[in-house]
Amino acid sequence: MNASILTIGDEILMGQITDTNSARIARELTAYGIEIKQTQSIGDQASAIFQALDSLLACSGLVIVTGGLGPTKDDLTKHSLCEYFDDTLVFHDQTYRHIEKLLARRNVPMNPLNRDQALLPAKAEILPNRKGTAAGMWFSKDGKSVISLPGVPFEMECILEEEVLPRIARRFPLGNLDFRMLFVYNVAESALAGKLEAFEAQLPEGIRLAYLPSPGLVKLRLTAKGSGLQELPNQTQKLEEELKKNRFSYMVPQESSDSLAAQIGRLLREKGQTLSTAESCTGGYLAHLITAVPGSSDYYKGSVIAYGNEIKEKLLHVPHTILEQQGAVSEECVKAMASSVRQQSGTDFALATSGIAGPGGGTESKPVGTVWMALAGPDSCQAKLFHFSSDRERNIERASLQALGMLFNALKDGLS
Repeated sequence: MNASILTIGDEILMGQITDTNSARIARELTAYGIEIKQTQSIGDQASAIFQALDSLLACSGLVIVTGGLGPTKDDLTKHSLCEYFDDTLVFHDQTYRHIEKLLARRNVPMNPLNRDQALLPAKAEILPNRKGTAAGMWFSKDGKSVISLPGVPFEMECILEEEVLPRIARRFPLGNLDFRMLFVYNVAESALAGKLEAFEAQLPEGIRLAYLPSPGLVKLRLTAKGSGLQELPNQTQKLEEELKKNRFSYMVPQESSDSLAAQIGRLLREKGQTLSTAESCTGGYLAHLITAVPGSSDYYKGSVIAYGNEIKEKLLHVPHTILEQQGAVSEECVKAMASSVRQQSGTDFALATSGIAGPGGGTESKPVGTVWMALAGPDSCQAKLFHFSSDRERNIERASLQALGMLFNALKDGLS
């Protein structure tokens, strides 16, 4: 079984919003063993929708469409799909009652545009939207399916999880496809590929290795099909050994969809341990990554964003002599920050960052991209020095990920 994804909306093409729906749908379908053939983004024009559907259905048995289901005149998806599948709109009473209740809970009066959202294709299967007013639709023709979902991410995810995926599991013979993900930190994609060239050359038929780079991180994905399924665990172990041999900082997710922060949270929760942070150059981004995980309040206690030296000194008790002699971007300072926030918050672990994010502020001895980070635990406090790029945004992101990687490795290795 293979599938394609189509996102509709002028706002996507204009760069006004980022398409996160395609990534979420692709992850979920891949986990079900469905191979993604194509993804496309088009504007809100009926002719573009017709052309895209012709193209995608020629190579896929399933097409999932998001966007264009709102109540305004520029939302053309529902009408275009009706025309494409030779269908007509009829009043759907169950959807109308749901819209009434939803708007009443929000103290929003019903208007004609909201009522029109209960006009739905007669031949399509209607997929209830518990979180919004735009129902999903499942069209079938000549053994192929087109599923239309709202573009609003949380509404799309709700229908996908509650209505679409269960139907897919029941109706389609799911393919033999599996994958494993390993994350490698602070190494260039080209350097990593060079180190893994011999490993990649010996991969058996049915298994392939893909490199998925992002700031400060390269995701390695081993994908197995057919006969490669049985060999996948063995090849994953070999890849881990190759990474260890080359002394890469790496981690192996238990679930490929989990973020690094989510896996740290799981380890802390399992061990009954807690975490705090003290940030300078990352400006709260590290705390953001941690608290983006649902339930992080179980183990994360808080942060001090000490951007100025006076805050480092007054709130984190960094000795004035350190700030004066070694400077804020130093091993001594970042260790003092981590130890202080750990002690004041009463946590088992604390992470601290201090550096020069850029684009200005660098010196010959401490150029832009210089970042110190520290991890304080029950019995020790360790610090590491990193040299990143001249790009401010990337430096903040890379530093935060490196700090999380530092903690993850410590937790996995049982260090304190």
